[in-house]
Amino acid sequence: MKHTRLRHICLSTAVAASCSLLLGLSLASSTAHAQAYPTRTTRIVVPTAPGGGSDTQARLIGRRFTESMGHPFVIDNRPGASGLIGTELVVRAPADGYTILFATSQIAVSAMLVKKISFDLARDFAPISQISFAAQYLMVHPSVPARTVQEFVALAKKNPGKLNGGSSGAGSANHIAIEMLKQAAGISVTHIPYRSGAPSIAALIGGETDFTFSGAVTALPHVRSGKVRGLAVTSTKRTTASPNLPTLDSIYPGFDSANWYAMFVPAGTPPAIINKLHGETIAALKTSEIRDFMTSEGAELVGNTPAELAAHLRREIDRYGKVIKAANIKAE
Repeated sequence: MKHTRLRHICLSTAVAASCSLLLGLSLASSTAHAQAYPTRTTRIVVPTAPGGGSDTQARLIGRRFTESMGHPFVIDNRPGASGLIGTELVVRAPADGYTILFATSQIAVSAMLVKKISFDLARDFAPISQISFAAQYLMVHPSVPARTVQEFVALAKKNPGKLNGGSSGAGSANHIAIEMLKQAAGISVTHIPYRSGAPSIAALIGGETDFTFSGAVTALPHVRSGKVRGLAVTSTKRTTASPNLPTLDSIYPGFDSANWYAMFVPAGTPPAIINKLHGETIAALKTSEIRDFMTSEGAELVGNTPAELAAHLRREIDRYGKVIKAANIKAE
């Protein structure tokens, strides 16, 4: 009996030692792999069309990564389904660091809007860092007799349902901002969805619609030229690009609908690779080229930790989910 127990102890000890050895070898291999990373071309998937804010920022980051890590980081634009096509492509990719998602706040909206999707944002992605955020601008056509948010709301209450607000499509970030304003201010306006942001802005400039929300990159040139009138921004702080415009949060506390940009990799990517990508991201955001570009485009740099980005994503999904449910917004 004593010998049997001793033999079991020895076997258990041997198994434990073997497991520890295997675990140590696995960790060593993972660390060595991460230190060598990258050894080939890395793809940065942008789930929007070329030329937008996310595409431009991704190209800047990709160029910097190529220079600092010595291997190409190429941009792969995969627009469609409000960002879900490109996002799902990354979910299915190997968790090896060679496929990165350059996402926008639209993914948090789409995750709540589309009921049948094959992935879970919080579960199936590992965050790297938030790159930046850019406030949306509440803008009106110059013919609208309102120079402040308060005057605009008063006008909408006096004429329920008669003010037309354009967006880049049902469930888009600027559509959500319209619904947030309706709920916060208690107004009734008519939503007119367009196929994308460009025709929505063209409709406002042409007087086809009375107001819209649009991201800083698109809005600023038209606000500065006087083709449209900016009333407020949707970030919780005034922007450096338009410090004279108030925040909607200062009028309706809790109003926050800024566009944000962040990078993720598939869940299961080795932590050492995530840490390396995070470190390279922070270094890139400190360069004058990227810093100056972001400032000129009305974007604010962030550069937070993976844990902070994960928490931010959870808050965004919850916040947008409440707006979508209250407005009964359906996916197109």
